[in-house]
Amino acid sequence: MKRLVFCFIGLMLVGMLAACSLPPERPVTKADLMKTNIYSTFTVKEPPESVLAALNRDGEVVVEASYKGKGEYYLKIVATSEGLKYSVIEK
Repeated sequence: MKRLVFCFIGLMLVGMLAACSLPPERPVTKADLMKTNIYSTFTVKEPPESVLAALNRDGEVVVEASYKGKGEYYLKIVATSEGLKYSVIEK
């Protein structure tokens, strides 16, 4: 019975660690960030350097942005092995 409990706890810990953000395999560059056209499409409040630092440290970042002054959004940027992916979420 103890063995079953320890296995269950171990599986829970592994599952929790797998859900955490990890830094990207290859560091994200400013050119990679600019290829997404986020800074030309949206007005992002955070400078590119701080976004890059967060991406290279955590693998993902959420920033506040506005689209042509019409609405406020959150942008979730994730560093994947294929490159940067982002999703737009209304505030």
